Amino acid sequence: MSASGGTAAVPVAMTIRRALALSLVLVIAVGCAGTSTVGSPTPLPSSSGAGQKTGIGGVATAGPVCPVEKNPPDPACAPRPVDGAVLVFNDAAGTEIARTTTAADGTFFTELPAGPYVVTAQPTKGLLGTPGPQSVTVPDGAIVRLDLAYDTGIR
Repeated sequence: MSASGGTAAVPVAMTIRRALALSLVLVIAVGCAGTSTVGSPTPLPSSSGAGQKTGIGGVATAGPVCPVEKNPPDPACAPRPVDGAVLVFNDAAGTEIARTTTAADGTFFTELPAGPYVVTAQPTKGLLGTPGPQSVTVPDGAIVRLDLAYDTGIR
């Protein structure tokens, strides 16, 4: 191998390493940007097929339901659904846009246009702790899942 052939291989190898490193950084950055602690958008086609519903849905639960948590967890001590919790949906300006009440199984869904919202759970009889306000952005054509955890006060 000639000296000139050896020197050409070094810059090519360095270029490949740089490209791989840049690709890795981009993959990590894109992955982190998609992370959300509140909910992740889940597209759900509308029943008409003409478009897609947008809104916020999820489950409200209350826990703990047993005074002592065990390992492994006792299924009888799993958080219970919150029936009848009132949730208020405000837009970015603070205007109330919608209200909904959770079903017997704790589920809720409110159809909303794409945009930023603040979901505020109202105090519920028999529960000591109410979840704090949650900021949620609804993308166009998607439903955002938001699970809410009430506190029973059992310790």
